Amino acid sequence: MSDTTDPRALIYGNQLTPNEAQTLAHETLAGCDDGELYMQFVASESFLFDDGRLKTADYSRESGFGLRGVSGEMTGFAHANEISTPAIRRAGETLRLLDPASGAPASAPQRSNRHLYTDASPLDAVPFEAKVKLLEAIDAAARARDPRVAQVTAGMAASWSVVEIVRADGFVATDIRPLVRLNVNVVAEQDGRRETGAFGFGGRYLYDALMSEEGWNRAVDEAVRQALVNLESVDAPAGEMTVLLGPGWPGVLLHEAIGHGLEGDFNRKGTSAFSGRIGERVAAPGVTVVDDGSLADRRGSLSIDDEGTPTSETVLIEDGILKGYMQDRLNARLMGVEPTGNGRRESYEHAPMPRMTNTFMKAGKDDPAELLSRVKKGIFAKSFGGGQVDIVSGKFVFSCTEAYLVENGKLGAPIKGATLIGDGPSVLTKVSGIGNDLELDEGIGTCGKGGQSVPAGVGQPTLLVDGLTVGGTA
Repeated sequence: MSDTTDPRALIYGNQLTPNEAQTLAHETLAGCDDGELYMQFVASESFLFDDGRLKTADYSRESGFGLRGVSGEMTGFAHANEISTPAIRRAGETLRLLDPASGAPASAPQRSNRHLYTDASPLDAVPFEAKVKLLEAIDAAARARDPRVAQVTAGMAASWSVVEIVRADGFVATDIRPLVRLNVNVVAEQDGRRETGAFGFGGRYLYDALMSEEGWNRAVDEAVRQALVNLESVDAPAGEMTVLLGPGWPGVLLHEAIGHGLEGDFNRKGTSAFSGRIGERVAAPGVTVVDDGSLADRRGSLSIDDEGTPTSETVLIEDGILKGYMQDRLNARLMGVEPTGNGRRESYEHAPMPRMTNTFMKAGKDDPAELLSRVKKGIFAKSFGGGQVDIVSGKFVFSCTEAYLVENGKLGAPIKGATLIGDGPSVLTKVSGIGNDLELDEGIGTCGKGGQSVPAGVGQPTLLVDGLTVGGTA
């Protein structure tokens, strides 16, 4: 992967040429409505520094293809980790099981030369020793911040993926995708009590931002701060109450409880709480939610999706009114709408489906301090951990990793064991204040659906929500 290497050569090698790939796509997909030959090379690495030493250092590289044919609502898909003419022809045998296409083939995606991130590989630019030295520095710095820091875990990961999409109609698109991430986890101990804190950041760029002193020190500061705050936490209250959600990462609640319900496949099949509701009010006035994969360098961004469609800002909810869904090519065609650049797949081993990119609520006009002043009794949820969501109903349970009591408009003691319980459609209608402080997350999100995981982004401004159920330990 040196600078003199043509990235496409890592896909084609010496067993296939670009012209042969176009011929094979035309031959194997000739009887289909739609589909593509998706080829990929990916190199990845990860490091884990724990308990004062390097625990793991992994490096891998692989390549392969996925061949997908679509006829009506039927999809045929086959993949292999050998990119060659015989392997692709064997995969094409799978597509013969599909019913022959009855209409005209779907038109190709719009072409785009846009590049939202660098083509360079983050894996090559920094020596192995420098990466280990960084993790050692993070470990030492976190322990030096406070004597109560008992354990530090630091991890970093990067990948570099080259994908080429070849269609039967001659359309060819290439995308080269970097991705990096740094995570710091801290355990603080005092009087036999142990609490945790965590912080991470990343995106589609090189290691430079992670290795800058300002960047990694901020991660250390935030992880230690959260752990020490949690050492002072008291039991969370329980019951229905007003909840103030912080900006940025708390948007993961919107992503899970609402975002999945706005993906095209669930709505085409009528299994989403938002099915058939285009043009209806589904949220409080002022609530505008978008999915935008066209933001430069963001973790969830893509210059083109995994079907070759350029990403864009897709307005899902505007001023409380449902405007549309996120679409891949299959669902868009069957629903009679345009694809939105949301056809995504985990790798060449998977077929694409409608998936979120960067999904967030836009800023409102309220001063966050004024929103806090409105809370007579409730909690302020600053950060979330894990959660569970039922996509059909939108019902969710989320745990708070950092939260505070609020009384008479003032922040009180930090609380532990708080969970937020509700359903996505109802939450949107209970929003009574929208801050002017939109933040996107730090670039650590991974979204799961249908057994596939993809990087994703979330975000929101400070939100005031009336009447959310809080599960507590008090």
